Amino acid sequence: MMDPCAQDMPSAPVKQLRDEPESVTTINTGYSRRLHNVACLGDVEIWTRGDDNTMKLFSINQGSLLKSVTTKSGNVSWDIAVTKSGDLVYTDYSDRTMNIVKNEKIEEVIRLQNWKPQGVCSTSSGDLLVIMVSDDKKQSKVVRYSGSTEKQTIQFDDQGNLLYSAGSRSRHKTENRNLDICVTDNEAKAIVVVNRAGNLRFRYTGHTPAPKNKLFGPRGITTDSQSHILTADYYNDCVHIIDQDGQFLRYIECGLSNPLGPCTDKNDNLFVPELWSRQVKKIKYLK
Repeated sequence: MMDPCAQDMPSAPVKQLRDEPESVTTINTGYSRRLHNVACLGDVEIWTRGDDNTMKLFSINQGSLLKSVTTKSGNVSWDIAVTKSGDLVYTDYSDRTMNIVKNEKIEEVIRLQNWKPQGVCSTSSGDLLVIMVSDDKKQSKVVRYSGSTEKQTIQFDDQGNLLYSAGSRSRHKTENRNLDICVTDNEAKAIVVVNRAGNLRFRYTGHTPAPKNKLFGPRGITTDSQSHILTADYYNDCVHIIDQDGQFLRYIECGLSNPLGPCTDKNDNLFVPELWSRQVKKIKYLK
């Protein structure tokens, strides 16, 4: 069932999946070790996050480095996102903070106690959704913030069971066009999707046969104008496309190797970072 609040969203032109997805651009990020996440800024630039304390902004067309930002604490950032106004947001797991970069200055938005932030995303309403894990690594939850004000907590299903598994592995999230909240739960090897009210809609645990015949390894998630959910499968070197109700549609392979946190731009181009090659691939998968 679609969230009734989604009826306020303008309808998007219907686009069909391409018969064969195509990798059209490769960007070398220059990180010394590993590349983890990308976040689209408009349709001409992307932010990247690697294994150090520097986040880099690249021109998509030229592949050139435009800007670098170092975290306020000097720690490695855990996840990145771009707000509706175009500002960079990042989580600092070790420092327990969420931070926003405005006019070259870093502002601390949230500092947590007894919890550590992991994935972050900016919603259509301008709120920020943060998934966090407790210090004892026994609980995880999603919290919605308006600025520094906590508006909503999503942690349990209607039976009182935890929606998201315990443990310290990385988790990422996105908001779908129908306002569903989609989270990769790496411990459970699943995507957990709830509606805007926080009610469980479905869990997606992969599709068989998988390209490498390995376990589902969701490592980052994004959505597009068609309310498709796209998740990078680290173990199977591909991206899964499922519809808004959790039905598998297809794999994107395109020579991907160890893909992680992807993003889509407003034109539905897909950007996928590769952990060890430290490259970002731009992929066209819709007509």
